[in-house]
Amino acid sequence: MKDKIVVKNLNAWYGDLQVLKNINLTIIENKITAILGPSGCGKSTFIRCLNRLHELRHKARAEGEILLDGVNVFNMDPVEVRKKIGMVFQHPNPFPTMNIYDNVAIGLRLNGVKNKEAIDRAVEESLKVAALWDEVREKLNSSGTRLSGGQKQRLCIARAIATKPEILIFDEPTSALDPISAMKIEDLLIDLKERYTVIIVTHNIQQARRLSDYIAFFWMGELIEYGPNEKIFKNPKEEITREYLKGRVG
Repeated sequence: MKDKIVVKNLNAWYGDLQVLKNINLTIIENKITAILGPSGCGKSTFIRCLNRLHELRHKARAEGEILLDGVNVFNMDPVEVRKKIGMVFQHPNPFPTMNIYDNVAIGLRLNGVKNKEAIDRAVEESLKVAALWDEVREKLNSSGTRLSGGQKQRLCIARAIATKPEILIFDEPTSALDPISAMKIEDLLIDLKERYTVIIVTHNIQQARRLSDYIAFFWMGELIEYGPNEKIFKNPKEEITREYLKGRVG
């Protein structure tokens, strides 16, 4: 197993409010790591620090190290960081003025790819990886906003992977979906870890148990516990972890 991301002494603030406190953990390559914890515990701030979206917020800052393949992302061009670390958000957000094809192709074009055949191949491959190609291949010129909720989320996944990132981060990717669509996304996430390192933020404890290889439990801005799925669920070290997993707090 290879360490893909190593986080060392990460702290983050919004103005004077500290929202992450001395976070240390290692994300393993080609595994699914689930970030668990109640609302306001720092989960979303943590993942936004990983690809340097956090610093785009007003008066937001972060200190510490986030080593991506041994290189501190805070010393890298943010654009390059975000090429390597793709993000899929809670609510599916296809660009409304673009058709399905252009929604997937936009990242490639912004990165300077101009060859139409290359873009065609990348769009098809990305839609296939996102398990959406068979459903949309005859309507690539249709608006992405006409798709169902689950299809929209898979379109956003295709858009994220078109630029060939190494890591995919999902922030509550199924919370806005019906159970059948959510199940399709979960199945897709399991498939994706064969190609990518996957990080998922979720409030759904059972989803984390089903999907993840590793669990990171956050509480009030601190990383309380981190380890393999089976160890965390069967024998957590901390009482607060045990109470949260049983639904008694949070």
